[in-house]
Amino acid sequence: METANSTVSVAQGFDSTKVKYKTISIESQDIFYREAGSPDKPTLLLLHGFPTSSHMFRNLINALSGKYHLVAPDYPGFGNSSMPLVSEFEYTFDHLADIIDQFIKALGLTKYSLYTMDYGAPVGYRLAVRHPENVQALLIQNGNAYEDGLSPFWDKVKEFWANPDTAENIAFADTMVLPESTKWQYHTGVRDIAAIGPDAIALDQLGLDRPGNAAIQRALLYDYRTNPGEYPKWQAYFREYQPAALITWGKNDEIFPIEGAYAYQKDLKNTELHALNTGHFALEEDGDLIATLIDQFLAKNNIR
Repeated sequence: METANSTVSVAQGFDSTKVKYKTISIESQDIFYREAGSPDKPTLLLLHGFPTSSHMFRNLINALSGKYHLVAPDYPGFGNSSMPLVSEFEYTFDHLADIIDQFIKALGLTKYSLYTMDYGAPVGYRLAVRHPENVQALLIQNGNAYEDGLSPFWDKVKEFWANPDTAENIAFADTMVLPESTKWQYHTGVRDIAAIGPDAIALDQLGLDRPGNAAIQRALLYDYRTNPGEYPKWQAYFREYQPAALITWGKNDEIFPIEGAYAYQKDLKNTELHALNTGHFALEEDGDLIATLIDQFLAKNNIR
């Protein structure tokens, strides 16, 4: 009996759409980042908020990696990046911007669309003011640059800014890292809590629960007081350079209300604003829609 032998050949080609998980040393700190898509495609620099990390962009990266080059770093003290103690590292928004500025240069990124969300806004707009020639477009999602966008949530924070060393205000600041606070950020304002997976919440909480992280987050919450003073600089940048801006804002956000989204239109002429019926972490409930809007917006503005 004659037996036919067959050989199956498996292609081992490089898939540029597959997410790569990388680390680079900046100021002796390991800066973790997610990267996907061909560097020959337009770059999207994704800057995360509190208390999360580049993990918040996991689905957006998968959705857009076929058409774009996506890069999402974790700041020091967040996600998989180094977490030096407050005695070892200056946790300020100026310093986080310095780190990401060096990160951008190390990766050789010279042109990018800037996704700013929550803490990503004060980091990203500092970078935009320093290097306006690098920014091709703004992709703004619940990232504030106006007094209009500070809700009553910030009243108690302002008390902490004024008197950061009182036991009462320290205790308040430390509530920001409690599990119920993390869950509140994810659940408040969403259409369907059952649509919000628990994994992102649990992962964020693991990061917050690390010894020393509460002090890091308290330092950054205190330094957030410097950001409103920077608003006029950021607004002047908007008026002078007029980057095209897509604004996809969870309109039920109780931290950064929808008024902060409309405020951008005072200074930016080329905006497209979508008030989404969801909360602070809009990507969790409306990620597919936001991905589609980004792709359409960049195409309309010839960013290809």
